[in-house]
Order: sequence, then C-alpha cells, then structure tokens
Amino acid sequence: MSDLTLDHWILMPIVLPALMAPAIVLAMRHDLVLQRVFSIAATFALLGIAIDLTFQAAGGPPQLYELGNWDAPFGIVMVLDRLSALMVLLTAILAVGVVLYATTSGWDKRGRHFHALFQFQLMGINGAFLTGDIFNLFVFFEVLLIASYGLMLHGGGAKRARAGLQYVAVNLMGSTLFLFAVGTLYGVTGTLNMADLAIQVSRVPASDQALLQIAGVLLLIVFAVKAALVPIQFWLPGAYANAPGPVAALFAIMTKVGAYAILRVYTLVFGGGAGDAAWLAADWLMPAAIVTLAVGMIGVLGASGMIRQVCFAVIGSMGTLMIAIALFTPEATVAALYYLIHSTFAAAALFLIADLVVARRGADGDRLRTAPRFPQSGLLAGFFFAGAIGMAGMPPLSGFLGKLLVLDAAMSSPSMALIWTVVLTTSLICIVGFARSGSTLFWKSAQVGLPQVGDTAAEEDASPVPPPAPSTMTMAEGLPFAAAGLMLAGMVALSAFAGPITDYLEGTAWQLYNPVAYIQAVLGPDAFTGQ
Repeated sequence: MSDLTLDHWILMPIVLPALMAPAIVLAMRHDLVLQRVFSIAATFALLGIAIDLTFQAAGGPPQLYELGNWDAPFGIVMVLDRLSALMVLLTAILAVGVVLYATTSGWDKRGRHFHALFQFQLMGINGAFLTGDIFNLFVFFEVLLIASYGLMLHGGGAKRARAGLQYVAVNLMGSTLFLFAVGTLYGVTGTLNMADLAIQVSRVPASDQALLQIAGVLLLIVFAVKAALVPIQFWLPGAYANAPGPVAALFAIMTKVGAYAILRVYTLVFGGGAGDAAWLAADWLMPAAIVTLAVGMIGVLGASGMIRQVCFAVIGSMGTLMIAIALFTPEATVAALYYLIHSTFAAAALFLIADLVVARRGADGDRLRTAPRFPQSGLLAGFFFAGAIGMAGMPPLSGFLGKLLVLDAAMSSPSMALIWTVVLTTSLICIVGFARSGSTLFWKSAQVGLPQVGDTAAEEDASPVPPPAPSTMTMAEGLPFAAAGLMLAGMVALSAFAGPITDYLEGTAWQLYNPVAYIQAVLGPDAFTGQ
C-alpha cells in the first residue's frame, strides 16, 4: 500500500459511513432489504478498516491526514494513534453487533431511515475519535447529537419524544458551553489544533492563566455531560431506557466519547507541560467519579425496570472508569482503557438481552415483577447471568480483571482507601441488585401457577398449568440471540487475551503521557523550536 493510499485510509472510518448514509436515503429509501444489505456490508467494511488501522497504529508513530493539504495548525487534520485506533475498532465491533440485531429483530422497520441515521452516527463517533482539532471535536459532537436524536425517536411514541426532548436540551446546553470554551481557548492561545495547544498553553502569560483555566473547566463540564457524570447524569436513564433496544446498545459507546475526550485533552493539552493549568481535571474528576459510581449502583439496586437497571449500571460503570482516568498515571490509564472496552461490551450485551426479554414478556414489559413464563427463558437467563456478572465485576469475565486493574492502580493514590471502599461496596450492591432482578424475571416467574410444596389443598385443587410457549427457535429467530452473544463473546475474548491487549494498552498509555511523537507528527519535527 502506497503512502498516499495509507494516508487516505485514515479518513475512511469517517468517509465510508458519510457516503453510505445519503446513498441509503436517496437511492434505497423504498427498499428495506437493499438498505439492510448495504448497511451491513458498510459496517463489516468499517470493521475491516478499523482492524487494519489498529495494526498500523500499533506498529509505528502517530500518522497524520491533512484535509486539502493545508498544513497544521491552520488546516483540518485527522490523527491516527494507538488510542484513536482502539476507539474506532471498538466502535466497529459494537456497530456490527447492533446492525445485525436491529436487522434480524425487525427494529429497523419500525420507523424510517434507521440505517441512514445509524451510518451518520458512526460517522460522528469515528470523527470524534480521529480529529486532531478541538473545534472539529465540537462539530462531530453535533453530528452525534443530531443522529442520536433521530435514532432515539425511531419507532415513535410519546415517552420516547419526551425523553428525546430532555436529551437534546441537556446536550444543547453542553454545546453552548463547548462554544464558550472554544472561544475562550482560541482567544488565549490563538489556536484550536490540539497538538499546537499542547505547546501554546505553556506559553500563556500569567495575566491570561485564569482565562485558560476557565476554558479548561468549561471543557471538562462539557465532556462530563457526555460521560453522564454526577451531577449531570440525570438525562441518561430516561434517554437510554426509552430508546429502541439496539439504539441503547449503540449508545454504550456514546458515554465513552466523553471519557475519550477527557483522556485526550487533559493529557495532551492540559498535561504536565501546561504550567499552572497542568492536570486541572484531576481535582474535579475524582470526587465526581466516586459519587457517580455510588449513584449508579444504588440505582441498580432500586430500579423498578430491567432496562432502567441497565441504565444505572452504565452510570456506575462510568464512575469506575472515571476513577481510573482521574488518577492520571500510565498504570491507571491502562486500567481505564481495559475497563472502557469491557464496560462497552457489558452494557451493549445487557441492553440487547433486556430488549429480548421485554419482547417476550408482553404486557409486563421490563417491570421487575413475576409474570408467566416466556419462550427461551432458560437461554435468556444464561445470557443475563453472564452479562450481570460481567457488569458487576465478578470472575471469570473481564469486569473482574478491569476492576482489579483499577484497584491496583489506585494503590499509590492518597485516596486509595476511599476508592477501594467505594469500588468494593458498590460491586456488592450491583451483585445484589442484579441477583434480585434475575431471580424475579427468571426463577420466580418460572414458578408462577405451580402449587407450593407442602400445600396439600393447593396441590389437590390446582388446575393444570398451561405449558409455556415452545422454546425452539428457527435460524432467523436465533440471529438476534447471536448478535447479543457477540457482545458477551467480546467480554470472554477480553479475558482470554488480556495479556496481549494490556500490552497494546501499555503502549497506548505511554503515547498519551509522552506526547512528543503526537505533536511532531502533526506539526513536524521542528514543532518545539517555534519554526
């Protein structure tokens, strides 16, 4: 592959869905089968591209793509390094499972333009991971907002519309703060290119340090909104619980966009070389992360519905992830990235499993109460058990390894005792919460209508219990289970290949905390001389 082709290859995770989405709308809008074929093909192609880019990133320094051949920091740039490649690959794997589930379960035909919006969503997510410019990070955030709002409303319904309105209102507030932060940052430094900012923030005069730190705090608030950190987590349960099942599963990566932005900006721009603004996120992030973890897992225990329980588990997992990020050490970042991958698979799996359960429980939906047995309850119970122990962090799945890495990374922190106490206590709460819902949904529901042991009168008078609906599945009916199983398999693979994965993540953390190669890839070898 030539260098020119290699350079253009970096742009493909953005260009491919950006071209596929309008093609679906303009040429295939009346043919759902054709939409499915092209959307699935494009998503698998994206996975292939992401795998190739990950190998490229692992084998060398960061790579640059300059749109229009305009040199940085004046032109728009896309940058491929180990972190951005990892996030694009994770998005592609998740997208494959989601598009297969949406297609095989029939969710994509309950409204219009699902596949076009799905592709636009992938464009926004991948653009956020690959951009080397904070203003274009804002642009891709807006693409995410528009596409995700359309996906939330897929299938219609008053509850969905109300939840979508709240979701948009909160994110528009975040977008407004983002513009304020971008304007302040540009006014102080004269640039928005992240590599250039990494140099310019250290040269900001003392008289402008307060403005610089205000811009940094505003950015942190914006990213915290995306990551659903306390006290701005309230939008997530309503939005995700009312979204279609496969859309909620895709949204498992959405909160990780906020986590990625924090990790990228506050190691590159506001890292050790930022002078008085260095590591300004650490003091703010840690208490918010600890409270987020506690709020999320208490919500798991108190949730009245299965889907809302998964939503609160997502909030709790973001708290665990942010605890690791807030430590801002290479060891903690390895733990954070490993847990980020795990929690994405765990959340997506549980959302898909919850959708399968709700579809079979009829009028009882996702309410955590006993109800008549339903088809495939045994298989779904097994799936739910695997997803629950993964989310709770129990062995042998990757959640256990992820939390173990986080706890180990916290050993050198002054807040070690508090972190260990909160993580272990909330893990127990999560286990109890999922055990309660699992026993209600699967074990107690399986006993509905059966006479109680020792109740002779009941045994004599009991009418025959109608048999449950047949549990056998056709191949077509089993495909949604396969899509959900793919997410569970991701956790298994993450455990089985923990060694090579953590080796890659160690290299990723080294790049983040030694950003010279990133800066020189964007600005050239003379970046630090001012030439």
